[in-house]
Amino acid sequence: MNAEAPLLMIAAGGTGGHMFPAQALAETMLRRGWRVVLSTDARGARYTGGFPHVVEVRQVASATFARGGIFAKLLVPFRILSGVITATSAMMREKPAAVIGFGGYPSIPAMSAARLTGRPRLVHEQNGILGKVNKVFARRVEAVACGTWPTEVPGGANAVHTGNPVRAAVLERAGAAYIAPGDYPLSVVVIGGSQGARILSDVVPRAVAALPDQLRSQVRIAQQAREEDVDRVARAYAEAGIPAEVDTFFRDVPRRFSEAQLVISRAGASSIADLTVIGRPSILIPFAAATGDHQTANARALVDAGAAILIPESRLTPEVLSEHIATVLDNPEGALMMANAALAQGVPDASDRLADLVEELAGRGQE
Repeated sequence: MNAEAPLLMIAAGGTGGHMFPAQALAETMLRRGWRVVLSTDARGARYTGGFPHVVEVRQVASATFARGGIFAKLLVPFRILSGVITATSAMMREKPAAVIGFGGYPSIPAMSAARLTGRPRLVHEQNGILGKVNKVFARRVEAVACGTWPTEVPGGANAVHTGNPVRAAVLERAGAAYIAPGDYPLSVVVIGGSQGARILSDVVPRAVAALPDQLRSQVRIAQQAREEDVDRVARAYAEAGIPAEVDTFFRDVPRRFSEAQLVISRAGASSIADLTVIGRPSILIPFAAATGDHQTANARALVDAGAAILIPESRLTPEVLSEHIATVLDNPEGALMMANAALAQGVPDASDRLADLVEELAGRGQE
């Protein structure tokens, strides 16, 4: 990597929702000849396996008041301050051409250091409602790049619609031909976000088992579940005679989506971006405890377009879910219309839009 190439500092928190779009931008910036450094914490480092190997990953000290006991909470300001000092020292030395935060508390040190050192900076918000950290920095950055449109931003913030970047592995499957349900094995993929979802582990196996006999005999399941739920979910499918692959994490989600007749998912921004770029019918169950109910906001455009069915957690029962699964899989023409409607909502060039914005801000910083 050319040491004279401009440097981009990416700061992202410890979930796939933050890390996947960060990875997508890193891939695009590297293709454009930039150097890239990723600043994250130990949780975020678990999601760096897909990043290009030339991206330097730096683990920084940060913390949140949302976890741990009283003693841990007392240490939060000191851990954040330590991370800010370390990041500020690095920025004074390396002078990145731009700094971008993708949200999550691990992005606090780098974004704070960027403001203290006057580096060109922006944040990317994946959801329709700003996360807590991005909300803090929204007025302190040159731009708020929005993955969902419209996004609620504070007055005075410069909001720019870029879409949510998707990884190269997703773009390779962009617009893959959809095989509508028919008289053959039907693939259903169940994704509960990067951390899994217990309610999906509780409800989906029972919903699939309740399908009409003919339809149930055709269904093949791939379901992501929490580690502590994997065995019981796999056992539930086995007892119902339903072929199923159950694991804590699928690294080949783009392939699985492209081969699926139906996806059952949380309404995280990254999952929705993948669904729309590939173009698949979905049943979305927003995470009820999400800040500001932002997952329902994320799902709204797909539902309004006829590309997805939304079931609030409060209404999620095996009976309700089973009925909706059957509605999609028993209606080939309707399923195809849903797939096309999802594809029409996609922003496959979101990574390039965001990269253009980064380069524009970096250019202003050199004037």
